[in-house]
Amino acid sequence: MPQILIAGCGYVGQATADILHARGWKVEGWTASAQSAGQLAARPYAVRAIDITSLAAVSAGREEFDVVVQCASSGGGNAEEYRRIYLEGARNLLHAFPQAPLLFISSTSVYAQKDGELVDETSPARPAHETGQILREAEELVLSHNGIVARLGGIYGPGRSFLLRKFLAGEAVLDRKHDRFLNQAHRDDIVSALLLLVEQRANLRGQIHNVVDDQPILAGDACQWLSAHLRRPLSEGSVAAARKRGETNKRVSNKKLRALGWELRYPNFAVAMTASILPSFGIEQ
Repeated sequence: MPQILIAGCGYVGQATADILHARGWKVEGWTASAQSAGQLAARPYAVRAIDITSLAAVSAGREEFDVVVQCASSGGGNAEEYRRIYLEGARNLLHAFPQAPLLFISSTSVYAQKDGELVDETSPARPAHETGQILREAEELVLSHNGIVARLGGIYGPGRSFLLRKFLAGEAVLDRKHDRFLNQAHRDDIVSALLLLVEQRANLRGQIHNVVDDQPILAGDACQWLSAHLRRPLSEGSVAAARKRGETNKRVSNKKLRALGWELRYPNFAVAMTASILPSFGIEQ
């Protein structure tokens, strides 16, 4: 029975661990706190509170794994948190499990393009913001150890959608002058992508793969879709203020992952919303 470590059993990590266990893997999940581990105590696999930012903790808890997935999140933290969780976390996992390929969960925010251009894994990734630069440093560390990098788009899924929550709160604004593309992926499609990368890891080491849906959508179009579908008005205005991760505007390609045989259950915003996200929010259609 193959063994896998999911270092970070949050929104994506827990769903990934669940599916891997169902498929016959021996799964061990790590969380940052004992409280989080306790909340997953009923899971049919081991969940332990291990701080991946501590080499001593990671080394003390180690077993032999066939694959390690670094799926921990900074929770929207600052640059120091990014450095600890992503960079130091990767360094510690690589040190503790030198024989196991590391699948590192990164972000498409590392692409700094601003003119709506199409980008793929060969495109420059030179983020201007410090958090993105730290992600790139962590990516390069993982790749230098023959690991695999998955660059995730904005995560949405059951009970989770930043844009929908803004819309329902009346905070979404239609601003065509400062419109930008959203590159998103449904949690369940992310899980299937990670499973594919894990299963094909022998042929993918040292590679980067974008994990996004098939159709980037302009934020304005997404807001208008919600307005029309939910029959609620949408105000117009300006959202020109600098965003947390810096101003970018690009369309991220998933063709490389698609070529491996990745199939999406939710290939675009409209399908994800109607078939999964709106029902999870209790919204009748």
